[in-house]
Amino acid sequence: MGSLSGKTILITGASKGIGCATTELLGSEGAYVIAHYGSDREGAINATKNIPENHKFIVQADLAQSGSPKKLWREALEWRGVIDIVIANAAIMPEAAFTDSDELWDSTWEAAMCVNATAPAQLIREATKYFLENSGGSIIAISSWAAQRGAGNIKLGAYSASKAAIAALVKTIARAYGRDGIYAYLISPGVVRTGMSVASAITQGGEEKITATLAMGEWVPPKEIAEMVVFLATGASKHLSGGTIDINGATYIR
Repeated sequence: MGSLSGKTILITGASKGIGCATTELLGSEGAYVIAHYGSDREGAINATKNIPENHKFIVQADLAQSGSPKKLWREALEWRGVIDIVIANAAIMPEAAFTDSDELWDSTWEAAMCVNATAPAQLIREATKYFLENSGGSIIAISSWAAQRGAGNIKLGAYSASKAAIAALVKTIARAYGRDGIYAYLISPGVVRTGMSVASAITQGGEEKITATLAMGEWVPPKEIAEMVVFLATGASKHLSGGTIDINGATYIR
């Protein structure tokens, strides 16, 4: 029996990076896993390959589309009739500098806010309403150190702003509903070895340049983020609710 045996957990963005590593670990700890993906179904299938069939449900939703978060919530809840934990992980990292064209800046801002802020906010709202009626639950959001310190890449202004927005929302929920048994946590990674971060590094001069700025001289493995998610999901430390947990290898210390 794993530490999450009997828990039903919805995770967004399960097909890649942090989401994939977390999905795999959730399954190994005995959870019933609802694995969301946007377009990479094969990635979601791979992330859940070691989870028993009766312990997994793969669901698609394009979070850039209006109404998709509510539809995702309904489909996820229908699977077992219960959801204990929501992990808001899915995100995009579109780039536009302040000096780029109005068209590129506007489209980048709108895309980042839609997928990284509005969509998870809608999903988290559905979860909060459900938890209020069902004796509580937990929300775990994957934020970014860019939400606190700003992005190191000037082209990621929209990304950092969107991550800050969802961070503020999660903190608000933690403060408002702790007495109702709703616990909300933020994990704030630094540079994690994911496809998204690798692509971003290319536009900043390459991986070696990015690695040289890190205190430990190495990127955070996705599994370390996944391990923290699992720890929070167990409910072993509910008084961390409202906290922001930095995982960046001592490069950004507050």
